[in-house]
Amino acid sequence: MTSHPAFPPPPGARAYPLRTSRGEFAVVDSSPSSAAGVEERGVVLMLPGFTGSKEDFRLLHEPLAQRGYRVVAVDGRGQHESEGPLDDESAYAQRELARDVLAQAEALGGPVHLVGHSLGGQIARAAVLLDHSPFVSFTLVSSGPAEISVSQQQRVKLLRDALAVLSMAEVWEAIQAMGPPEEVGGPARGLGDQDQLRRRWLGHSPAQLLATGRQLCTEPDRVAELAAIPLPFHVLSGAHDDTWPVALLDDMALRLDAHRTVITGAEHSPNADRPLPTAHALADFWDGRV
Repeated sequence: MTSHPAFPPPPGARAYPLRTSRGEFAVVDSSPSSAAGVEERGVVLMLPGFTGSKEDFRLLHEPLAQRGYRVVAVDGRGQHESEGPLDDESAYAQRELARDVLAQAEALGGPVHLVGHSLGGQIARAAVLLDHSPFVSFTLVSSGPAEISVSQQQRVKLLRDALAVLSMAEVWEAIQAMGPPEEVGGPARGLGDQDQLRRRWLGHSPAQLLATGRQLCTEPDRVAELAAIPLPFHVLSGAHDDTWPVALLDDMALRLDAHRTVITGAEHSPNADRPLPTAHALADFWDGRV
């Protein structure tokens, strides 16, 4: 982790490298305040999406701490402030990333409530299918049953084509010139100013983006496998989503016999679009499992 982070941690949280059996991962960690009389009710591990980072959850830390939950948001291997190979895509095979998640949960002392946003949901799903024992529950946030929509696959292809011939800095400049990043295959809309988001983008490994972008475009439907796992599931999304249609998420929730939450006024990132209703929905679900 850099000593001069692009994003200062939210109030009451600290940023540090979490040491695990598979290396160090940059995290932002917030706990309930004992001084305020709030007792810890559980530990939450949050995984960000494609081109995202742990900072995508920064507006959830405070309201979840107030509800008694310790929140640990992590940069996965090769994301933002977590190191990873720049040109070895094999390091980012989904099974390898899933094993990272299991190591992170172990380092936190488990068991934990697992939350994965978008790509992070599919990596989290792979971890649960490898070993569900470190987890109390599993929440998929705007993360669908299989590959992303055709329109999103086209955007990912634009990004992958650009990364094949341009540096990360050059890709950033090209994206800014072309239009809104989320419409031209570039970095997802995030919380922060342009300088912060550029620094985050430059922190990503090109190999990580290439490998995980391919995964998003080819992910098989593993909902039946997941449904056989004895965990409580929660499917949370905004009311509109271009990456996986909301109707598809509704159907996935039925197949999982999952608790279902739709956040009004939110799109693909309810954690950023409407953080307070999202935090309350998450805590309400976990409260029933304490």
